[in-house]
Amino acid sequence: MRKLLFLLTMAFCLSVSAQKNVKESGTAFAKEVLQPYVDRGELPGAISVFYKDGIQETCCIGYADVEKKRPIRMDNVFMQCSQTKGFCGVTIAKLVEEGKLSLDDPVSKYLPELAELWVQVSNENGVKTLKKAQNVLTVRMVMNHTGGFPFEISAKRRDVRGGGWSGGCPIRQVASVAAASPIMFEPGTKDLYSNTGIDIGAAIVETITGMKWEAYLKQEVLDPLGMKSTWFWPTDKQLKTQIEMYDIKKGTPAVWREENGWEQRPYNDAHVFASAGAGLWTTANDQLKFYKMLMNLGMGDNGVRILKEETVKSILAVSTRPKNLGGYSLGLTAPVEDNENAWFGHGGAWGTNCMVNWHKKELKLWVVQINGTQTWTQEVNKAAEKFFSQSLDTKDIDAFTGRTK
Repeated sequence: MRKLLFLLTMAFCLSVSAQKNVKESGTAFAKEVLQPYVDRGELPGAISVFYKDGIQETCCIGYADVEKKRPIRMDNVFMQCSQTKGFCGVTIAKLVEEGKLSLDDPVSKYLPELAELWVQVSNENGVKTLKKAQNVLTVRMVMNHTGGFPFEISAKRRDVRGGGWSGGCPIRQVASVAAASPIMFEPGTKDLYSNTGIDIGAAIVETITGMKWEAYLKQEVLDPLGMKSTWFWPTDKQLKTQIEMYDIKKGTPAVWREENGWEQRPYNDAHVFASAGAGLWTTANDQLKFYKMLMNLGMGDNGVRILKEETVKSILAVSTRPKNLGGYSLGLTAPVEDNENAWFGHGGAWGTNCMVNWHKKELKLWVVQINGTQTWTQEVNKAAEKFFSQSLDTKDIDAFTGRTK
């Protein structure tokens, strides 16, 4: 009993110390370049985080709601959209690690309706010509956008009220509709960015685990990492802190936008379904927990291991595509070849992005909710270069790396 109590105490201390071992840099590289855009009203508000080896520059600038002058904060909820794909990638990686799944398994092993697929050869005058697919659709193909599926299935049309990537139908039904629809090319021969493919990956998780994908995600990833503000249905209380959406245009003040067709209000009623391709709401604080776990090769900043190091290195941090098709792993943008300058992560439709480098233990997080061209991107990138190239004082930090087996 004493030994068990000791181990539990040590685990708690590790968890607490890990969360506290972040030192603010005292720099303001991002703020310096962004302030003029905020002052002119072109940028309503943004969150920028640069992290390296225990040192962090945190910049919250501008407003979550310009009209109400509500400052943007790290605990404001926002739509991370396609950044949801990486969460699906982690759930797939867990099942691979546990020997319950192989990336080269036929998808039909788990979803029989996808055994026979038809490729659209042409579409002239509204008449589609199809041919039977010859290649076997595999798990890796649906997760790295080489399966041939369209961006969304017809049931998720954004021009229909209640549609969009979080509307329309549940994950398992997405797979069924996709199976009855033509694909765009022979599986494994090209790439086409597809929410549908990622949802099919989530449907596979549901078949193997016997759980709803979102329930499995919560049990195996969100709860262990302490991501209490991340979910598909934000509460009314959370939505009062929402980072509002804006249309932006160079040289003019940003204009508030009520919603986008792909993610429609109300955001938490019965029309909303979990979607692995897009749909998770989160906060900057929570998002850091997920991406620092990836940066630390599967270990959360709280000391909880989600994946083994080798799992992250082999199927998340590096491309799983054929070499002639660019870099993408499992729901994450990833390099074709891994090296010390290789970053992996993902962005979202409303301008968010987070990338990590596990070799150098570096992270770049960016949060906005906007439609339009971000004219400040190059300047922010230069600010990041300044941060990462400086000599950082880490003598007072025993930074938690999480690199234990």
